[in-house]
Amino acid sequence: MSSSNSADKGLTIVAAAAGSAVLGAAFAVAVMKMMELSTEKQKTRDKNVKSGPFSFPATHEQPTRTTSFIFNEDRPVGRSTILFPHNHEEKMKMRISQRVAVEQENSLPRRSVTVKVPATTANMGPGYDTLGMAVDLWNEITVERSDKFEILTEGEGAEDMPLDDSNYLCVGVMAAFKVANKPLPTLKYTVISNIPYARGLGSSSAAIVAGIIAGLVLAGHRLPCWGSEALLQIAADIEGHPDNVAPVIYGGIQLGIHNGTRWTTERLPIPPGLQLVMFIPDFIGKTSAARAVLGPTVTREEASFNIGRVAFLVNALCQQNLDNLKFGVQDKLHQPQRGEKLYTYLFPMIEAAENAGACCAYLSGAGPTVMAITSGASGDIFTQREKERTDWAVAQAMLQVADEFGIKGKLVVTQASYEGAKVVKADPPFSTGDITFKDNI
Repeated sequence: MSSSNSADKGLTIVAAAAGSAVLGAAFAVAVMKMMELSTEKQKTRDKNVKSGPFSFPATHEQPTRTTSFIFNEDRPVGRSTILFPHNHEEKMKMRISQRVAVEQENSLPRRSVTVKVPATTANMGPGYDTLGMAVDLWNEITVERSDKFEILTEGEGAEDMPLDDSNYLCVGVMAAFKVANKPLPTLKYTVISNIPYARGLGSSSAAIVAGIIAGLVLAGHRLPCWGSEALLQIAADIEGHPDNVAPVIYGGIQLGIHNGTRWTTERLPIPPGLQLVMFIPDFIGKTSAARAVLGPTVTREEASFNIGRVAFLVNALCQQNLDNLKFGVQDKLHQPQRGEKLYTYLFPMIEAAENAGACCAYLSGAGPTVMAITSGASGDIFTQREKERTDWAVAQAMLQVADEFGIKGKLVVTQASYEGAKVVKADPPFSTGDITFKDNI
């Protein structure tokens, strides 16, 4: 009886295994067929890529339309690709894979546009030409078609800004119209400036980005972002590095590099409760002069020092370890040289700010502004007890050092900006009767 049962069980197992094998083979064949079908559909889409969702009869001439190619990869992202929650760019590629070429949907030229752009603080100590943070101080620029070229300025540094086409606003607009392959019209520029001019707070980068965005809107031209960051490429090529232009465009703290093919940038986290306390001298700091005091080479020890400090800074921001910021902003590539030859007040002011409770302090950009970062802010600071924050004590300490060195200037307290450049008004507007954008733009 037991031998018979064993035999039956054995036959059952063999039959089950055989059945599984047949089903597995059938499933594999089905999958192969589906993949072949998917491949054929993809080939069909590739043949019709010029029309995409816009199909035209073969007997009719297609209208002339500017096209921006977003991806040009040998291995396209297909439907069978497994994507995880963090694969955002891969998801974006899949999302637009039905349209390899993106038509310029909003090709309507505009009469005028108003753009707001933030100040920035670059380098942040050791991140020379790579790290930058958007600052909550804004310039507002209106560019409009006119029968006469004109630049009108008011506010911070208005008397120092160039009023000809050497102004970076004009340079940015010209670059935009060149990309759009359209002739540059005669334009009138109106600048309301809250970013101190040539003080190490990214006024030139703000002008470049504002000009590019204004030019693109006026020309009715759009650029690809995902996989190419075309706006960043134009701005960084003009500026020569991404540390200022990246946070102007995207806001927040940006870490930018050139990867051998193009400029690219990533956002770093801003710990909550941070405030920016900056001493802004009343004299201009020229970037060319600030770079001229730097030597042509660095030692292995200096390079090693900065590599460690910038890694420490990034880790401190990611871990929200504010106590480590003061070590993370230390530097040997540019601050000691500029402090010795250009800004003798720099290190005494840094020391005074940190002793008064600042998380850290450093030379903003190429100077002459000194930036201190404090913590403890919660909600609206004017309804919060001052004892919970350190900005007031730090500001007083920095002003005292400035007075000791005979440096005139002003102290500004603000915060980092999570937002980057934005269009705030356009004529004609982007909003329609059915779709309204913020502030009815």
